[in-house]
Amino acid sequence: MNDILIKAVLNSFNIGVNFKNAAITPFFNLEDGGEYNVWCVKTSEKSFVLKQSKGKEADIYRTFFSDPVCGAPVFYGAACADGVKYLLIEYIAGESSCILDRDSAVKTLDALISLQEKYWGVSEEGRVGVSFSESLESRINRGKYLKDPALEKAYSDFIKTYRTVPRTLCHDDLLPFNVIVSPSSATLIDWEYAGILPYPVSLARLIAHTEEKENAFFYMKEDDKSFAIDYYFEKLVKHKGVSYEEYRRTLDLFILYEYCEWIMLGNKYEDADMDRFNSYLKKAKEHVYHMTKAPR
Repeated sequence: MNDILIKAVLNSFNIGVNFKNAAITPFFNLEDGGEYNVWCVKTSEKSFVLKQSKGKEADIYRTFFSDPVCGAPVFYGAACADGVKYLLIEYIAGESSCILDRDSAVKTLDALISLQEKYWGVSEEGRVGVSFSESLESRINRGKYLKDPALEKAYSDFIKTYRTVPRTLCHDDLLPFNVIVSPSSATLIDWEYAGILPYPVSLARLIAHTEEKENAFFYMKEDDKSFAIDYYFEKLVKHKGVSYEEYRRTLDLFILYEYCEWIMLGNKYEDADMDRFNSYLKKAKEHVYHMTKAPR
């Protein structure tokens, strides 16, 4: 998409900003270096992010972030051009990183906790975003492809727990590169898979795929991971009538769900050599073993 077409889209937003001389640069995928359909737009007044939008992301912003809130970008509006939806949101100065150290973890959790505190226990807000029933169906489907009795048993416990856990606003793709960290705070971006879901969804995804390995794509030290787990409990869950033992058991099950993503893909497509299949199968089996053996 060239700059002329992008500026035509920008001019459809009636926010009193002149985009005529705006500088437009694309964002790139950290995994493969490819361009996203997301652009940084810099004007003489301020900077924005324009992105092609899929699904219900615009509705999520309108419902949950219509007023500026801690932890999410300011939402300026949505537009449609040639049948394609676009969002215009605040540009956040900072870094999107695959490294989650203690400082960035605290800032990220503070942002998440602020949002989850606000929406803890509310209804599904008119079924905006991913609904609980949709999320449950996708999770049940993942469990059909594990092909391991121990994993299947633990996963069955996960599904039972998923049905009963308190719900709040969750970012269901909270990987480290979906967080922009600045010197003073963190902002969570890419909310297209959000919804009112069981509370551990975001935390489990944030930490499950991090590793303390030199070549890890998502890097986090084990002691920082333990710190993050306890920090989230002390700052949020502890005050909701959930015991630490119950919280840890629940979080372990949600982490298992994250591990099973690559197991499901490998088994479903009969590709045991698929990237990450064997490493996640080993990780999931070890996780289930420690869940059954280690006291909390």
